[in-house]
Amino acid sequence: MSPLIDLANPGRPIHVGVILLGGVTEMLDVGPVDLLSAISSSLMKHMPDEIIPPEFKNQAIDFDFHWVSESGKTPSLLSSNLSVIPTDSFKTCPPLDIVIMGAVAVDEPSAAEKAFMLKSFADCSAFITVCEGMQAPLKAGIFDGKTATAPRFRLETLRNIAPSTNWVDQRWVNDGKLWSSGALLNGMELMSAFIQQTWPSGEGSLVREMMNKAQWPSRDQFYRDVAQ
Repeated sequence: MSPLIDLANPGRPIHVGVILLGGVTEMLDVGPVDLLSAISSSLMKHMPDEIIPPEFKNQAIDFDFHWVSESGKTPSLLSSNLSVIPTDSFKTCPPLDIVIMGAVAVDEPSAAEKAFMLKSFADCSAFITVCEGMQAPLKAGIFDGKTATAPRFRLETLRNIAPSTNWVDQRWVNDGKLWSSGALLNGMELMSAFIQQTWPSGEGSLVREMMNKAQWPSRDQFYRDVAQ
């Protein structure tokens, strides 16, 4: 296992990986990866100065984005009849610094998928699950002893079938390197919170500029804005 990277001061490109299992992955579950792209050097170099002034562009972060499946060859299926050609296999993928997993219609991950999730959790500085994207890592044992969340309608069932996890009713929650969210659109709110906690986000920062220009979503973490 390589030493965990300091995401705020990485000293090298940060490896971001979307892990794609066999089955169909919810497109909006893995969509939050695009908020990282929004503050990336690869995007900023194409942005006109009149939209993003140079003082913000200079704060952009170097990310390497990886779409990872077991074979690394066969297109992975996403919802709405979309497919993704993986950039990496489990064998060729470098250690990931940030991992994102979305819901996938698979009853049981394969032994290779479980092993890769466990390796990625050990290597990374942030392991992010969105909506039912917690199911496969839960079956791999990653949620044992952790505080986590999931879609609200699933929480009582999960408390019964996975009592070693402290399931809380929140839009998103962070426990160490593990970040989990409620339903699929809560993944955007999770990623916004993760970015704000990881990199400078006050006035004059690229993060704040993109939050304002792109109107990143930000609802109450504890559902206090909805009827109970």
